[in-house]
Amino acid sequence: MKPHIRVIGIDDGSFSFEEIKTPVVGVVMRLPGYIEGVMTTEVDIDGNNSTKRLIKMLKKSRYLDQLKLIMLDGVALGGFNVIDVHKLHEALAIPIITVTRDKPDYAEIEKALRKYFDDWEPRLAMMHKVEPKEFQTDHSPIWVGSVGIEHYEIVEILKLATVQGALPEALRIAHLIASAISRGESRGRA
Repeated sequence: MKPHIRVIGIDDGSFSFEEIKTPVVGVVMRLPGYIEGVMTTEVDIDGNNSTKRLIKMLKKSRYLDQLKLIMLDGVALGGFNVIDVHKLHEALAIPIITVTRDKPDYAEIEKALRKYFDDWEPRLAMMHKVEPKEFQTDHSPIWVGSVGIEHYEIVEILKLATVQGALPEALRIAHLIASAISRGESRGRA
């Protein structure tokens, strides 16, 4: 793998369920740790516009042609605004990984979706399209789902992209910026 590839880490901001929208931040990073740009959009909390909003944000970016990987903090933004990762990949022709600290508890997720959403089945089906696998890091294991990228490439990129802790730096910084936008100061564990 070439050194200094460009990736983007995308995460949403903090929100309460009384709010309608939440900010989403993308941090473009030339690995291992040089930030080249930041972009923003917003999604509806518990809506269904996350895929469309990410496609629009990325397609209008001057970095699009240089990106080798999209890293998402999980498979949903703004609560249960589930990203159709396969549709995102098809629209942009860029490999995608979803990263979480913990293995998704699909039984609990299904329970919550059934309780609050009439369209719970398609949301859950989209989540299952990208089954995460455990990846060991120097810090602690993380769970990574993927589309359009091989396992060995994920391992290489995670080593390059992770400066400290378990999460890739672009995701960590996207989280800090998004939470600062939504709450005035970054908080929470990225």
